[in-house]
Amino acid sequence: MTQFKIIFTGPVGAGKTTAIHSISDIPPVKTDASASDMTKSRKSATTVAMDYGIMNLEDGEKIHLYGTPGQERFDFMWDILVNGGIGLVLLLDNTRADPFKDMWFFLESFKKFIAETNVAIGITQMDISNKPTIADYHAQLKVSDLKPPIFAVDARVKNDVSLLVQSLLYSLDPGLVE
Repeated sequence: MTQFKIIFTGPVGAGKTTAIHSISDIPPVKTDASASDMTKSRKSATTVAMDYGIMNLEDGEKIHLYGTPGQERFDFMWDILVNGGIGLVLLLDNTRADPFKDMWFFLESFKKFIAETNVAIGITQMDISNKPTIADYHAQLKVSDLKPPIFAVDARVKNDVSLLVQSLLYSLDPGLVE
């Protein structure tokens, strides 16, 4: 049985915990603690180590899903969690003050891992703030060598998150997803 590992990352409140919860075939493991800094203004609890879930595939293979903490002060966990990973899902909250700044921060922070694997980008909260658009994100990335799949996603919707994971898998190996 083959097992894969995908990492979910992004800023606080982008939907990492929710996304893993929506597609995990087991009750997800969460390491939330009460928010004690500026995070309190966005949500009451925040991930301090990782989120973990498993997605079972039809052929018995498993995808292990790991969510990073969104706060930079927990970035030591990022290097630990990417070890052995096959790809990165970057979730960005379109309601944040500067989602492009968030995107570039996380793309730079995970640059080495992305170069060895790949990345798919999911934009959350587009139902609340439809600007910037998906086309705007593509335009931003034209200055880089990256051409990741980018989708508007609702992290609560299993099909949305599943499509994002499938696009990542397809970008890694077009024969991997049928």
